[in-house]
Amino acid sequence: IEAHVSAMQQGGHTVHRISAKARMSLPKGTYVPPTLIEIAHIGQLEREVFGPVLHIVRYARNQLPELLHAIHDTGYALTLGVHSRIEETITQVIDHSHAGNVYVNRNMVGAVVGVQPFGGDGLSGTGPKAGGPLYLLRLLARCPPDAALRSVQASGAAALPQASPALQALHDWAVAQQRLPLAHACAQFAAANPAGHEAVLRGPTGERNVYRVQARARVLCLTGEHAHADADRLTQLAAVLAVGSHAVWPLSAQALHTQLPKAVQSQVTLHDTAHASPVDAALLHADAATTLQWQAQLAQRPGAIVTLTTMHPGDAAVPLARLVSERSISTNTAAAGGNASLMTLAA
Repeated sequence: IEAHVSAMQQGGHTVHRISAKARMSLPKGTYVPPTLIEIAHIGQLEREVFGPVLHIVRYARNQLPELLHAIHDTGYALTLGVHSRIEETITQVIDHSHAGNVYVNRNMVGAVVGVQPFGGDGLSGTGPKAGGPLYLLRLLARCPPDAALRSVQASGAAALPQASPALQALHDWAVAQQRLPLAHACAQFAAANPAGHEAVLRGPTGERNVYRVQARARVLCLTGEHAHADADRLTQLAAVLAVGSHAVWPLSAQALHTQLPKAVQSQVTLHDTAHASPVDAALLHADAATTLQWQAQLAQRPGAIVTLTTMHPGDAAVPLARLVSERSISTNTAAAGGNASLMTLAA
């Protein structure tokens, strides 16, 4: 941390911290004094800096979208805080961030056990949230297809209305093409989908804590060169569409893509270097040797870590929990002028 502060000072940034004389009066020990560093843009902050170090960026109000885009492009997404009484601004900030834990009009001291499940996304975390309903499932080698859904529902989460016309179109096409295993997979994934669930968590008065499960935006679908590669890719597609994600296929799958209904084609992007395109997760049906090759290629990607979920050729059990991300949003409702929810409590 001290090396980072020194580097910023040497780079010409204004650094504010308590004086060296004041630090001399501290008890014996190793301390990093509270530090504030002024930077011109987010790009000057190349990595996460933990500790009592705050970086300040000044921006014009109309530059907020560009600022949010720059923050997103860093790949880091552990926590996010926003202070505003304008609901539109709060929504804009939350919707343009993929931070795992969001704090609205309150401090960012970290999650409270039993109130806010904790964990980041991208370069700040790849697994399920600690204390969340999907955590224990990640420790299992196998689990029932609907385990993620049942676990999320057991936490009190309810499904928000969402339609999946592309999945229905894929199901109908599979029936017409006599691809009955694919049609079955579509129905099974639709019934076991944990995405789109939301729960209001317990918390102190004056604070509202929401747990939300949402689809990862773009999923890379890969297969090895085996006899059932197309069938495996379609199974992956059914899982991706079920949670509401967008699929990314390599250009070599173009022939299969042209056979699909238009509603399904619109949810698939073909890319000549698919492993290098922006994706949030990856699925792979392949043998061990091919798996190692793809792991090496994905590890070389810059930016956020992309988790690769592997399955044996022909395995239709795509774990839907790997295609979703969790968010915890903690809002200080009292900051808006009081806790209106108290008015609705029974006597």
